[in-house]
Amino acid sequence: MSYIKKTVLRDGALYITDDPETARTFRDAGDAVMIYLHEGNREQDFSGFLYAVEDPENLDPEYAERVYRRQKGLPWRIAETERCLIRETTPEDVEAFYRIYSDPAITKYMEGLYPEIEQEKEYIREYIEKVYTFYEFGVWTVVKREGGEVIGRAGFAFREGYEEPELGFIIGVPWQHRGYGEEVCRRIMEYGWEALGFEKVQAMVEPGNEASLKLCRKLGFRREETVVLQGKEYVRLVAEVLS
Repeated sequence: MSYIKKTVLRDGALYITDDPETARTFRDAGDAVMIYLHEGNREQDFSGFLYAVEDPENLDPEYAERVYRRQKGLPWRIAETERCLIRETTPEDVEAFYRIYSDPAITKYMEGLYPEIEQEKEYIREYIEKVYTFYEFGVWTVVKREGGEVIGRAGFAFREGYEEPELGFIIGVPWQHRGYGEEVCRRIMEYGWEALGFEKVQAMVEPGNEASLKLCRKLGFRREETVVLQGKEYVRLVAEVLS
C-alpha cells in the first residue's frame, strides 16, 4: 500500500507519496507533489519530480511551503525587513523594473534591461526555472511591505572565475537616501550567512560609485583588489561571516 500524506499549507496543499503512479496522478490533476524516498522505492522511476524527502513526518513547514509555491509558479518569500519584503522575481515585476531603469542614474553603474519588455519577461521565466530552482537563491525583487510597490532588486549571483557568491543591489531613485539599501542588504547578508551557509561574499563596484562603496563598507566588506572585467574597472570587496 502506498504512502500518501496531505500537508495543508497557507496557500494550498502539498501531497507526499512514495508511489510514482500516485505522484503522477496528483501532478496531472494540478496538485503540488513531493516524493517520499525510502529503501523500498529507490529503484522506481520518479523522473520529472524535483523534490523528495526522507522523513515526511518531520518536514519543515517553511520548506514545504516553498516546494508548493515552486510547483504552483508562485514566488518564494525570502525575507522581511521593517519596511520591505524580499521575494523571488516574477514576470509581472518587469514593468516596474523598466520604470526604475529608465532613470539614467540607475544605468550609469548597472547593466540595462532587454530592449523589449517581452524579452525581459522571457528572461525572468528562464531565470526562475534555471537559477531559482537549481540554486534556490538569486537576485530577488524588493517590495514595500506597505502597498506592495516594487522599489528595487537585490540578491546573490555567481560571477565566472570567482568562487564567492556576489552581492548585487539596486534601489530605484525615488526611494534612495532613505536607508532602504542598507536595510535590505543587511537582511540579505544575514540570509546568506544563516540560510545559505555562505562563508564569504564578494561585491564588484565601479570606483566612481561612491554610494555603493560606502554601503559595502557599512555592511562589513573590505577592499580586496582592483580588477578589470570586460573592459571595466571594478573594486572587488569581500565580506566574511563572523565566527
